[in-house]
Amino acid sequence: MRWNRRLLLLAGGGWALAAAPALAQPASPPTAAPGLAITNFPAKKTLKVTSPAFKDGGDIPLENTQYRGNVFPGLAWGKGPYGTRTFAIVMQDADVNFRGGPLLHWSMYAIPGGVTKLAAGMTAPPAGASYGPNVRGPNHAYMGPHTPPGPKHHYHFAVFALDREIAVDPALSWDQLAADMSGHVLASGEIVGLGHADPDAQPPKPMGAAPGTTGR
Repeated sequence: MRWNRRLLLLAGGGWALAAAPALAQPASPPTAAPGLAITNFPAKKTLKVTSPAFKDGGDIPLENTQYRGNVFPGLAWGKGPYGTRTFAIVMQDADVNFRGGPLLHWSMYAIPGGVTKLAAGMTAPPAGASYGPNVRGPNHAYMGPHTPPGPKHHYHFAVFALDREIAVDPALSWDQLAADMSGHVLASGEIVGLGHADPDAQPPKPMGAAPGTTGR
């Protein structure tokens, strides 16, 4: 009887060890994959994306950058395929490596499926939609290019047709938005604009310079 009890205890202990991983707390959700959104969220169909401010592969006007005004350039895209519920937009600087991926400048989500245009100079999302996260945090308005001196940077404005709605959340992070989009993209497209430094911009003041001084 004693041996039987020992065997039962040992068997029970082995079961507990084997079951421990299953009973452990779930791992934290994976972070969004680095890289351009247009690549990370593949789609079988393509949306044509245009802007009244610049052509695909053309220079983004300085008025649409942080150097001068930071005015939204405007975007338009084709009608989503059957099943489209909402659209999401992601703007990234492909030439800045920030934490292993392109710099996230701006995003918008929960754009109603019947909307296919954001007007130039837009100052608020269309009804039902929301600004999404950018590099500074959640729920940020358009943050245009601020390209440093040197080679031009490539800014990708990617539009995604989704087969689902995403609940508006002022605290929505990039990882959460990416998770909500993953596996739900019906079609996508992008326009790429080139950004460059403003030749008339004042050089930054040296660290520690007193107000009104330019330093050497």
